[in-house]
Amino acid sequence: MRRFLRGSLWVVGGLVLGVALALWVNVRMRLPQREGTLSLPGLQAEVSVRYDRWGVPHVRAANEADLYRALGYVHAQDRWFQMEMLRRLARGELAEVLGPKLLPTDRLFRTLTVRQWADTQAQRLNPTDPSTLALQAYLDGVNHFVTTGPLPLEFQLLGLPRRPFAAADTLSVAGYLAYSFANALRTEPVFTQIRDQLGPAYLSVIEPLAAPPARMAPNVPLPALTELAQLGLDAADAAGLPLLEGSNAWAISGARSRSGRPMLAGDPHIGFAVPSVWYEAGLEAPGFTLHGHFAALIPMALLGHNAQFGWSLTMFQNDDMDLIAEQTSPDHPGQVRHHGAWVAWRERQENIAVKGQESVALTLRHGPHGPIVNDALPAHALPASTPIALWWTLLESDNPLLRAFYQLNRADTLDKARQAASQIHAPGLNIVWANAGGDIAYWSAARLPIRPAGVNPHFVLDGSRPEADKLGWLPFSANPQQENPSGGLIVSANQAPMAPVPGYYAPPDRARWLTQALADPDVRWDSAGLQRLQLAHTWDTASDIAAALRTALGDPDALPAGEQRLLALLARWDGRHGVNDVAPTLHHQWLYEVLRAAMSDELGPAGFDLLLRTRNIESIALRLVLDPASPWWDRRDTPQVQETRSAIVQYAWRAAGAHLRRTFGDDPATWRWGRAHTLTHVHPLGRQAPLDRVFNVGPLEVAGGREVPHQHSFQIGSAPWRVTSGPSTRRVIDWGDLTQTLGSTPVGQSGAWGDTHYADQAAAFAQGRGRSMGTGPWPATTPPVHELRLQP
Repeated sequence: MRRFLRGSLWVVGGLVLGVALALWVNVRMRLPQREGTLSLPGLQAEVSVRYDRWGVPHVRAANEADLYRALGYVHAQDRWFQMEMLRRLARGELAEVLGPKLLPTDRLFRTLTVRQWADTQAQRLNPTDPSTLALQAYLDGVNHFVTTGPLPLEFQLLGLPRRPFAAADTLSVAGYLAYSFANALRTEPVFTQIRDQLGPAYLSVIEPLAAPPARMAPNVPLPALTELAQLGLDAADAAGLPLLEGSNAWAISGARSRSGRPMLAGDPHIGFAVPSVWYEAGLEAPGFTLHGHFAALIPMALLGHNAQFGWSLTMFQNDDMDLIAEQTSPDHPGQVRHHGAWVAWRERQENIAVKGQESVALTLRHGPHGPIVNDALPAHALPASTPIALWWTLLESDNPLLRAFYQLNRADTLDKARQAASQIHAPGLNIVWANAGGDIAYWSAARLPIRPAGVNPHFVLDGSRPEADKLGWLPFSANPQQENPSGGLIVSANQAPMAPVPGYYAPPDRARWLTQALADPDVRWDSAGLQRLQLAHTWDTASDIAAALRTALGDPDALPAGEQRLLALLARWDGRHGVNDVAPTLHHQWLYEVLRAAMSDELGPAGFDLLLRTRNIESIALRLVLDPASPWWDRRDTPQVQETRSAIVQYAWRAAGAHLRRTFGDDPATWRWGRAHTLTHVHPLGRQAPLDRVFNVGPLEVAGGREVPHQHSFQIGSAPWRVTSGPSTRRVIDWGDLTQTLGSTPVGQSGAWGDTHYADQAAAFAQGRGRSMGTGPWPATTPPVHELRLQP
């Protein structure tokens, strides 16, 4: 018996070892190839791809066509699954592979007509334009790997087919990027709900300077719009793909730098995911050198630099979407009122493939103001009344994005950069640019519509009236911009521009703090100093709100001794959000309890959630706490009690303390910010157990918070908080000392699970550490870690 048991154990052990070995071999055979020689059809000459220690390729080719074809091949090696998922998200094809839970997301993007817009734009591409030639060469390289390379592990798990990519897929991804920048669809429903259901007194804390229109749009279907806004917020999250959220960027002239040359810093804020949004690569061909950051399926760098110039991006956050309530004809179904006449909308049918069940038919309507977004919701969720149209700059303008960024990749002078920026119509972007010759500049790149006087586009507009019309476009020269300002300093942090442009701008905290630091006349900046500014996590508005809450709380001597100590901790707090700080944990839980107690009864769960996710919720909170007479303080669910600010703040204080004790323990010293505020990079397949333990990276303790330079943002709610967005890279370039050029990547360069570079930068990024980043030709004295040769 003993011998039998021993033999059985050996057999079982052998089976386990065999399975483990088979899995290991299965994973290894799917990893990117970074050494040796491969054939790439269409090349005119051999291309060298040198990889550094972080897996970043430097592609050197004899001509541009070979350069972009090779870039497409190596990009697909590392990020094929990301390309596939982004294409499916933008074109409304996720349910086909992920099942019916992604059907709402597909309905949304079909309704937004991103797919139709991209198909039309692809047909209009000029086949002889250099940007089109670059795109086609890039897609040829991508598709060669798609045809011949090993299937990624995710393709095997989901049963995904090999399917080539086309120009329409690239443009669909560009359309998704434009959508992810737009806040109107996700914000206007809750503002309209407050205006229509609660009244002007409640709007005073939202935006006191922007009075609502005297006449409200009729029969706005608020529940449906609220559901649609929630769907828009959840869509990318459900697919595990990031939204673009904000950004910091600044440029300083040589007068403010230690080296005497301009410097540029930038850290675009984007949702965290595995893999991260950017693919980093160096490009080199005769007459062209660039170190760039590339989005999936887009061959032009959206961020880039070399020894002569460079740029970064922030969100302009102009309002380039209007929601418009259409007036329908009672006698002629399918017609809406437009310019005094009844106009028929167009209809078309599409079918959405759904994994494991029959395809779903979708009727899409398009009126004089744009697509009818009610169609994103199932029929049972729609009221039998007002259709809501979406007017969107992306759908209404030429928007030659690929040509614009092709030119920006080569824009070494002010004139070239300005010309490139003028061709970006949507999404709205701030381009912060500098060159080695001494110039610094920024342009708010967007096509700005001319709306009728007095129209407030923050609310749903009435399509039967002129307020929904567009009177034309402003010239690019009217856009906010600066070129070589006298102060030698440009700061862009999503703040409202000096010129009045309707938008959903971030609070001025980051811009104000960075401007004050950078304008110090006694400091000459270097790369290390600018990197420290990127990691600053002091938040003035948070400490201002905390002070207002302490005042509203009343006499601190009435509190128990332990709570007096906590209040004293907040009294000493200057708004810092370090991993070992306790004050931010207490503050953010208290603030949430105040907002929930004051506002959720008026708005309901869905409306309250939307309000918490608006970009200016902190400004709203500060106005609310400073106004003891605000009608928000009176709870509607207690009709016999007239609540006051003091009563709500006291209740919230007790609720916050109780929640933190339940969550982290009775000792406040354990309520550390790093424990409460963590970052997990989530893979599209890591949204459910047990795959979360396989594909996700984290949790990692991180400093920073909302609206600080070191932005690690989270949705306001109860602790603990999951960081959702933050720096997608941190770049610092000094044209006086290019050896000190710094960069970072949130996770790793590769999207292939099991690869060395899948998550090799995650820990350093969480700790705020950067690495050296290339700026030009590969140094002859620096041997690559790996070299891949691509031959015709």
